[in-house]
Amino acid sequence: MTIVPITSPDLTAAEISWFAALCSDDYAYLGVPDGDLRSSWEHCSAIVKRAEGHGFRNILCPSSFQVGQDTLSFVAGCAPITESINFLAAIRCGEMQPIMLARTVATLDHMLKGRLTLNVISSDFPGEVASSAFRYKRSHEVVQILRQAWTRDTIDHDGEVYQFKGVPTDPAKPYQQNGGPLLYFGGYSPDALELCGAQCDVYLMWPEPMAQLAQRMRDVHARAEAHGRTLDYGLRVHMIVRDTEAEAKDYAEHIASKLDDEYGALIRDRAHDSISLGVAHQARARELADQFGYIEPHMWTGIGRARSGCGAALVGSTDQIMSKIEAYQKMGIRAFIFSGYPHLDEADHFGTKVLPQLKTCSLPQEYGRIPASTPQTPLGIGERR
Repeated sequence: MTIVPITSPDLTAAEISWFAALCSDDYAYLGVPDGDLRSSWEHCSAIVKRAEGHGFRNILCPSSFQVGQDTLSFVAGCAPITESINFLAAIRCGEMQPIMLARTVATLDHMLKGRLTLNVISSDFPGEVASSAFRYKRSHEVVQILRQAWTRDTIDHDGEVYQFKGVPTDPAKPYQQNGGPLLYFGGYSPDALELCGAQCDVYLMWPEPMAQLAQRMRDVHARAEAHGRTLDYGLRVHMIVRDTEAEAKDYAEHIASKLDDEYGALIRDRAHDSISLGVAHQARARELADQFGYIEPHMWTGIGRARSGCGAALVGSTDQIMSKIEAYQKMGIRAFIFSGYPHLDEADHFGTKVLPQLKTCSLPQEYGRIPASTPQTPLGIGERR
């Protein structure tokens, strides 16, 4: 089911990432708070170190306003205690003045010696209710300013949201000299697809039936192609892998066995993305699932009963999970961000059963990138900047 031209150098390798549960999103039983698994420096940094030990290539560090820890401070703290794993740090566009954000990101990139990637988020802030068009316009401008800060000597930007002229960029030059950290992005609205196609490098999707993922990739590819660009594609999905399918399904039932649906709804509603189009698609998948919560073979939607955002898990034996990942790779997906409950334990299951059998990579920084100073001329099929 290959649906887009894939142009990164090694098509047999994938970036396999794990998830640092910074936003109080770790449970032994879904929706049942557990003091030992609460969001803390000790617990979340332990997840990072466990993931690095297993050989995960990147780790998503999410952002939330109500719960958990500050993302960029956490990533900075992890720099001296890690050696090889990359960090996918979530940044909410507009939360920080963009030139200050550029400097902060550059400092982090130097601390990590280039092991930094960024997840671009365009959400409302506490107390703010902004239109989708405005939020994505703001994000467009933030990314444009970041690119200038990372690639030019001065920032000159005259936009609807921000205006800067002749601002020196010397403190904001990152360790990565090929355009700065790779930008990952997820979103479903037309404004979101336009932002990703024009500005970002990796389009992240939440779990849906494969035919819907394929159509989403076509839509994003069309927007990127209109800007003379091609992208890489990623899937953010939870994971339950065991030696047998029966064991994996039993565990899925186990972690949901104490979930109170009213409390689960409170967990979902407190998230700032709870009214987003992407979350609505996750809810629709739960509605269409069978009586056991499966929307297609090995994709269980029960996770979404207790969290906003990514709401489904791949459930199966080692061979079944391997086959599912291979099918996604044939579609053109090269980045995977997995997670599981509890995160330390499930990292061990995946890290010992599946990860050693996968050929892994870090997504190449030099692909999909149009430097801020380079005219956006069309590319031929199979080419990237």
